[in-house]
Amino acid sequence: MIPTRSAVQGVAALAVHEAERRFDEDVVAMTSAATATRYAELAVAEHRSWTSVGICQAGDVLGLIDGDVVVIGQDVAAIARTVLDRMLAAGGEMVTLVPGEECPDTLADELERHVRARHLAVDTVVHTGGHGAALLLVGVE
Repeated sequence: MIPTRSAVQGVAALAVHEAERRFDEDVVAMTSAATATRYAELAVAEHRSWTSVGICQAGDVLGLIDGDVVVIGQDVAAIARTVLDRMLAAGGEMVTLVPGEECPDTLADELERHVRARHLAVDTVVHTGGHGAALLLVGVE
């Protein structure tokens, strides 16, 4: 059992899994990868609420980093770019995007182009999610 707080941390752990490695060494490597992965998500507010950056209204798009709301708005792509830029300002080599069921079809491609244009040494990988909990999950390693 690898401790994670987000599905993208689980993806990072699986990426370093080696079946040939001793079990305890594999657990350490997978746990290290998971904990080194910062995570974010885009969600839609269900009702009016107070957040750490102000009041959101039902239907607002929320950008959360490590579980905290950092940006509120209406434009999904703009919120996603803002979240990515904030996360990558602290560094990173790999961005993992997991679009949810309600995510606009073109968003992942748009974000890949954005990362390539603004963050030259960062790779991006997209995994089809289909989950209903969030519009988009983001991991930065």
